[in-house]
Amino acid sequence: MRTISLDMARTFAAICDTGSFRLAASRVNRSPSAVSLQVGKLEELLQCELLLRDARKVTLTEAGEQFLGSARRLLSLNDETLSKFRGSTLSGHLRLAAPHDLGMSTIPALLRRFAVTHPNICVDVRLDACDDAQALFASGDAQVVFFSEQNSKIHAARKLYTEELCWLQAAGGVAAQNTPLPIAVSEKGCSWRDAALAALDRDGIPYRVAYSSDTSPGQLAAVRADLAVAALPKTIVGKDVSLVSPKLGLPNVGRVTMFMAHDDSKNAAAFSAHVDAHLAEFPHH
Repeated sequence: MRTISLDMARTFAAICDTGSFRLAASRVNRSPSAVSLQVGKLEELLQCELLLRDARKVTLTEAGEQFLGSARRLLSLNDETLSKFRGSTLSGHLRLAAPHDLGMSTIPALLRRFAVTHPNICVDVRLDACDDAQALFASGDAQVVFFSEQNSKIHAARKLYTEELCWLQAAGGVAAQNTPLPIAVSEKGCSWRDAALAALDRDGIPYRVAYSSDTSPGQLAAVRADLAVAALPKTIVGKDVSLVSPKLGLPNVGRVTMFMAHDDSKNAAAFSAHVDAHLAEFPHH
């Protein structure tokens, strides 16, 4: 009975996360040829094909889907074990405020890894409108805040990353082909809503607001149901949500900048350092 190498599991997970041998090679600090060799050895060990490769993308086989879950559990147990013996001595609570859209994308990944590296810190998360998240921080009811619009009241805020706002649709959906274009938007006053409507008006594309919600998850629900398309961060793209084809000619919406601030408490500073490490490993751009 041979043993599955954690390096193999980590490389395989990196390929699945990035969708590319080249990007995975950069993440695990190996050459693309070495990554390909590792996958070959892994497939030989498991006696099955895990990945289908073509010139444009890498696709998981059914066996690959099954092994990915096992690989992540192996890596999680490894990280948890290291943390148990080498981890932080910090404990207590950490209150975090963030806009709704990050609750669907960035925040879950950050919390999952932070729970491994700092198991004795209990994180309480409040997802709210961007302005309300900042108000929680300003009032002292949150020790860490994420937001997508710079507020002059939060002087210690720092820029984390920028990402593109893209038109999203249900995977295999047809809503984007309708005229007028059905769109899902957030409440009035949202900068993403304003940017999307301005882009459509600028290009003279007829549209109707088919679904309105005060949260990004509400917009996403309409997109998944193929009731509308929506301008949302590219990181939301997944198995059930895809980019609208450029062939349909929808306009560029622009980019969103994400900021973070913390109150300099020990737990908040530890979380801030964790965010930096996460973004270094999983850069948006």
